[in-house]
Amino acid sequence: MHRLWMIFTQAVTLSVAILFVISTLKPEWLGEQRTPLPSITIQEATAPVAGDGGRPMASYAEAARAALPAVVHIFTSKEVKALRHPFANDPLFRHFFGDRLENRPQQRTSGLGSGVIVSPEGYVLTNNHVIEAADEIEVALNDGRKLPARIVGRDPESDLAVLQIQSDGKLKAITFGRTEQLHVGDVVLAIGNPFGVGQTVTMGIVSALGRTHLGINTFEDFIQTDAAINPGNSGGALVDAAGNLVGINAAIYSRSGGSLGIGFAIPVSLARNVMEQIIHNGSVTRGWIGVEVQPITQELAESFGMPSSEGTLISGVMRGSPADRAGVRPGDVLLDVEGRRVNDPQAMLEAIAALAPGRKAAFGLRRGKEGIQVQVEIGRRPPLSRGD
Repeated sequence: MHRLWMIFTQAVTLSVAILFVISTLKPEWLGEQRTPLPSITIQEATAPVAGDGGRPMASYAEAARAALPAVVHIFTSKEVKALRHPFANDPLFRHFFGDRLENRPQQRTSGLGSGVIVSPEGYVLTNNHVIEAADEIEVALNDGRKLPARIVGRDPESDLAVLQIQSDGKLKAITFGRTEQLHVGDVVLAIGNPFGVGQTVTMGIVSALGRTHLGINTFEDFIQTDAAINPGNSGGALVDAAGNLVGINAAIYSRSGGSLGIGFAIPVSLARNVMEQIIHNGSVTRGWIGVEVQPITQELAESFGMPSSEGTLISGVMRGSPADRAGVRPGDVLLDVEGRRVNDPQAMLEAIAALAPGRKAAFGLRRGKEGIQVQVEIGRRPPLSRGD
């Protein structure tokens, strides 16, 4: 009986095993329909969509490669006289130390910044504050060459300067973009030498255009960007997604000295105008009429009984200036220059500066409640003049 039971159990076990194998591997033998697994679509990574250089379109490597050779490092140095020892005139002190302290070697201070090669002739555009205190300037190219540079000219009021280098080899010049084609939200790259670590590219967008009243320069029309700009980037290139120059990096808003995502660049339209004047004339010529102005607030308009707060108030007229000769008086309100409306002192400054010295221009004024027109012969703006 025990033997029969063992045979039965083995037969059942073998049958179950055979049934499991058949249901798993050949379910159709049993006439069963298996429930299909849920379908899922996997999007496989494909070869990136390539630009001219085989890079994916999301990369800005082509723009960087186009602009990098034209961006240079600028190293400056200035000789500083050693401070005279406070006891140098003391007879007892001189008895022990003699004239050794009188012959102390002069010291040199150094600085760094960036610049942009703007022509194959070796002209380099940079910020005035990068080179204004230097008596020796050296430019390091992207390929490692180091060349001495001379100052062609400076324009402190726009914080721009032009250098020139001489090279036996070919110099790669940057391609100029168009400021009017730049929009808020466009991608831009800032290229320079931050903190002296070497050539660096940072990416951001155009945060704002036409920034003024920042108190940085006399003439302001900044591009604001969140591309990281740090000390050493000054004078470097701000380029668009195609590698074209759209601005010269100039300043940052920072409480720590590092980037906080608010940087300012001088637009290429302004930079090009200043650069061409410096190269051709050695300096920048701007119009000037010799007045002091102030904005008209609503409170000021009400206190002086002005019909509106339009225009800018002429608070002073320099004696013998073009404005004085034309009959402009303190208390007049300037409304327009050659038909261009003037809403604040900055707009007036820019409108007059754009006029060529020697020509006569029509100025629309309000004197009391009466509107008048005067013809002013434009003068040449003195360097760093405070009057307009």
